[in-house]
Amino acid sequence: MALELIKGNIAIAEAAMRAGLISYFGYPITPQTELLEHLSARMPELGRAFVQAESELGAINMVYGAACTGLRTMTSSSSPGVSLMQEGLSYISGTELPVVIVDVVRGGPGLGNIAPSQADYTQLVHGGGHGEYHLIVLAPASVQEAVDLTGMAFDIAEKYRMVVCLLLDGSLGQMMEPVELPEFKPVRTTPPAWAVGSPDSKERVVMTSINIDPPTQERFNVKMMTRWQEVEKNEVRYKGYYLEDAEYVVVGFGTAGRIALSAVRAAREQGLKIGLLRPISLSPFPTKAVDELADRVKGFLVVEMSNGQMLDDITSIVARRVPVEFYGRMGGMVPYPDEIASAINDLVQGEHDVDVDARGKWLAKMRELVGTGE
Repeated sequence: MALELIKGNIAIAEAAMRAGLISYFGYPITPQTELLEHLSARMPELGRAFVQAESELGAINMVYGAACTGLRTMTSSSSPGVSLMQEGLSYISGTELPVVIVDVVRGGPGLGNIAPSQADYTQLVHGGGHGEYHLIVLAPASVQEAVDLTGMAFDIAEKYRMVVCLLLDGSLGQMMEPVELPEFKPVRTTPPAWAVGSPDSKERVVMTSINIDPPTQERFNVKMMTRWQEVEKNEVRYKGYYLEDAEYVVVGFGTAGRIALSAVRAAREQGLKIGLLRPISLSPFPTKAVDELADRVKGFLVVEMSNGQMLDDITSIVARRVPVEFYGRMGGMVPYPDEIASAINDLVQGEHDVDVDARGKWLAKMRELVGTGE
């Protein structure tokens, strides 16, 4: 197939339709609006449903209703909009419905700005809405990877009857790269046996997240956790670079991981044995890979476009076996390769203190670099 030069948001929209998306509900918010705009024209052309809701609250509840049919449905938004959707995501999870959501992250907190960020990590990887549930969260680092993961997201959502989130920052949403789009899949229009409207169901189907009886709720939560164990067993994804002989490892996802790879390559040219671990599934996290590396490397550098939300997960896994350093940019700022290269050199030349306060050490440098905003 021929390569096409496409903006990230539009590529994801096209990939979703080609994966069999039959209904989309959303509300415009930068920097993901092109995704919604593209679907607003293309979905009616294909005889499928597109609705611009009155708000993100309306959109996620429309998704909730559509997902009860078991047919492929999706929404997309950016950080403040996704915050508004959290209650709906909890209800959807509590009803065991397959849904895909795309979060093109912007700078925050609050309304913030439209610049790229990764500060929604905690919101999506560690819950967000109320109750005990998990989302599957996938983080692409290129437009082609975003296309590939979009199709995969629908398959995984249906396999586990769970919400799958594609988490990317604004730069990937706005970036234009050559991609190969997949062929159109046949659209499934018959609800599966478990869903509302299924011709295979011999009794009335009622879909709800309401479990008034506490023992019943507890059994359901055990069921959800058991299913999550299967997800952790089967759906961990990451990419490793130069890990075979690495003495130090950089960990970064999405755009931060992509930029870190340039710094790692530069360090290798200088004779430093640096590797890169780029998580693709942020939830479930590649815990085993980090754990095994911690037994043989001299230290880690975590790179993020946030204040170190993934850092806490890495620190917990490493458990003070080796030092963990941190370099991040916040509020929509993107790190340059030479900034990460400098952080790599600091790690290699450091005193290798396993008790280092990585976030505090980094924050002291940031205060000198950009001030305190006061």
